[in-house]
Amino acid sequence: MKTNYRYGEIISLCNQVDYASDQVEFRQVFETSNGGVALLAFKEGQKLETHTSPFQVMVTVCEGEIDFTMLDETHLMKAGDALLMGANVAHSVKARANSKVLLVKIKD
Repeated sequence: MKTNYRYGEIISLCNQVDYASDQVEFRQVFETSNGGVALLAFKEGQKLETHTSPFQVMVTVCEGEIDFTMLDETHLMKAGDALLMGANVAHSVKARANSKVLLVKIKD
């Protein structure tokens, strides 16, 4: 497993990623060949264009609001909301406000 954190170390998770003015900011919490956990920070209006992932994912909004679109349906997600998505599903994300998102990726 790849990580910059130590086992047993308590961290303030959403504070581990900061906003960048020119792009969505990614921070890997840990990664294995079967998936991982990442934090994303979106400034209001920033987006990830439509793409797919070979992983099953759980998206959790830590703060802010995002539009998460998959299968041509847009879901308004607010802090505390979570959504599950299967592998290889086309999706996109757009921040309605400054937002931080926790992404859990798992490969079958």
